[in-house]
Amino acid sequence: MKHKNFCQSMKPDSVLNTVGSLCLRFFRSLRFFMLIGGLGLLNALPAYADVPVVGALAPGFTLPDQSGKPWRLQDLRGQWVVLYFYPKDDTPGCTQEACQFRDDLHALTALGAQIVGVSVDDSASHKKFADKYHLPFPLLADQDAAVARSYGALSDLLVVKYAKRYTFLIDPQGKIAKAYLQVDTSRHSKEIVDDLTRLVQTKK
Repeated sequence: MKHKNFCQSMKPDSVLNTVGSLCLRFFRSLRFFMLIGGLGLLNALPAYADVPVVGALAPGFTLPDQSGKPWRLQDLRGQWVVLYFYPKDDTPGCTQEACQFRDDLHALTALGAQIVGVSVDDSASHKKFADKYHLPFPLLADQDAAVARSYGALSDLLVVKYAKRYTFLIDPQGKIAKAYLQVDTSRHSKEIVDDLTRLVQTKK
């Protein structure tokens, strides 16, 4: 009696069912390992601070500016502070925002405000940016992103970190007076001038 080999003995439908079953098991296993890997990746992400609420004490910091001079938030007590975080030096939106603060500096200074920009770029990058556009206010280098993180203003994609475009108005007592989490760079400086004018009048 002749014996058929395994492949010859299997009917086409049986072969298809077997292959289909193996593929289904493979993709189920793959999905499981992707899920486990994804959970591990999420656990590897750093913890984020919440955005400070209005009335809360603004998180303190000491950071170098474009000239290497250290700036402490504590030293700015007694005046208003416009603390604005931005993603990257010399990019279109960040340039527009910075230049409008520059152009409105007289009005902001008259209201007793100090403009302070922060990004994760280094001091050398800040200096090039400030020199190119004649920015007369400090740009602070938050290279380890600790300050952006403390204000809930950090986007951390593991391989890339950048500050979100958030602005905080800090009152003379060092407390958050207003937070801007949706910034329109074409009118943000004017928005700050208008809001600060109202807040200064309210404090009188």
